[in-house]
Amino acid sequence: MRLAAAIYLLIILTLNTVSFAQFSKTSTLPVTLPGKGLSQFDFLYAGEAKEQNMYIVKNGAIIWEYKGPKDKGEISDAVLMSNGNILFAHQFGVTLISQEKKVLWNYDAPKGSEIHTAQPIGKELVVFIQGGDTARVMVVNVKKGETVHSFIIPTKKPPSVHGQFRHARLTSRRTLLVAHMDMGKVCEYDVNGKELFSYNAPGVWSVESLKNGNMLICCRSQVVEVNQKGETVWDVQLRDIGFNINSPQIATRRPNGNTIINNWFNSWSGTVDINSPPIQAIEVTPDKRVVWALKSWAAPAALGPSTTIQILNEKGISEKVKFGKFK
Repeated sequence: MRLAAAIYLLIILTLNTVSFAQFSKTSTLPVTLPGKGLSQFDFLYAGEAKEQNMYIVKNGAIIWEYKGPKDKGEISDAVLMSNGNILFAHQFGVTLISQEKKVLWNYDAPKGSEIHTAQPIGKELVVFIQGGDTARVMVVNVKKGETVHSFIIPTKKPPSVHGQFRHARLTSRRTLLVAHMDMGKVCEYDVNGKELFSYNAPGVWSVESLKNGNMLICCRSQVVEVNQKGETVWDVQLRDIGFNINSPQIATRRPNGNTIINNWFNSWSGTVDINSPPIQAIEVTPDKRVVWALKSWAAPAALGPSTTIQILNEKGISEKVKFGKFK
């Protein structure tokens, strides 16, 4: 009997050990998140949500916040300019505000159209994409309130306006990179709307031009760096990094070579479990190690869904860009 009991106990311990090992292997989140949370660096934060909320975080705390109207459009893109003003695209328009929250310029999207991305060109010009039955890239002088240039870009037919575009950025080549969500590809256009480059990217959400001339593309399952020949020079498969990143939004490359990836939560289709909230953003090294993960859903820093992070005191989204003759 004692021998049988001993054998039974050994079997139970073995099974428990195997079960624990299997759990550890399949678990998607480490017990302790890497990095220093909100104190990792100072940053501007915004996300697509039912409210147009933006935050500036410094020294681990929110030092500025903007709370826009509820159910009046979602913030898809935001840029903190060198003069302290903030340019943001919020679905039904694009707006420039001061940090005192004074509206300096605003453009309302025409009925049936949406705007989800914008970038400043110097202090007076803004480039953005207006999605719609006829989608356009537009350059506007915010001082004069005038459209100084525009051209039509293609969309999938029949068009679904909300899913046409999300993110676009100017390049050092005076061109514009556009993430065509509906067509599942990235295209580069010159200032006259001529397509110069195309890359198939199913599930694409964002694209940015890197200093080396390559493109950093964020898709549903991966972030990939592609050269101008369309060759992959670096990628990270999000299922392989040990974190549950199931709705990536924007990928940005830091000067140190690391990549920040925002992970969005759809507040229209569910409520965040405050006891087990999703990761909002991660920082990945070139060798694909996660060195920082953000999870800040509760007071005093309830940041909400994550779409974009701009690290302050780093040369990120530049205003010193040109688009053809516009500068």
